[in-house]
Amino acid sequence: MLSTELDRATLLIVDLQLGFDEKRWGRRNNPSLEQRAAEILRAWRNTGRSIVHVRHMSTDPLSPLRPGQAGNEFKPETAPRRGEAVIEKRVNSAFIGTSLEADLQRAGCRELVILGLTTNHCVSTTARMASNLGFATWVVSDATAAFDRVGPDGVAYPAEQVHAMALSDLHGEFATVIDTAALLTALETSRSARRAS
Repeated sequence: MLSTELDRATLLIVDLQLGFDEKRWGRRNNPSLEQRAAEILRAWRNTGRSIVHVRHMSTDPLSPLRPGQAGNEFKPETAPRRGEAVIEKRVNSAFIGTSLEADLQRAGCRELVILGLTTNHCVSTTARMASNLGFATWVVSDATAAFDRVGPDGVAYPAEQVHAMALSDLHGEFATVIDTAALLTALETSRSARRAS
């Protein structure tokens, strides 16, 4: 049951930064991502479970996500509060060049719930590596999003298709894909069970 599997899970919020609002990225699917993410974060905070915010520190001099730029800042809806962990990464995976794996192991966490940007890049890479490292991993479908992409063959792929295929590649292989409603229900079931025990 998902509610019991989440008992010691950590919520990993990947790259919800202002720089992704810039037009340079193109059209994005799932305009409700920020609202869903904020709902999950509020519910997660109420349970007292662990939260880790991931910030991308781009090394590309033209990126709005590079340090010192306004785009490097967290989106206000899901910005970390005092005491919540922040991991800064420079590549797609939140595990590479960071203390994330060691921090999670030290805390006794073996389960991760992942949301953020973008589905096919940093969310996917982090979820794949989490699974390879032995973490039970969930990705929240409606709290992630992608942008339109052009393939090497010149074909334009809409963000909805990019997003759907990235989730399809993850589900059942590297992660279990769920939606916000299922996650919130599981959190409430777990909280009710704790109160009853």
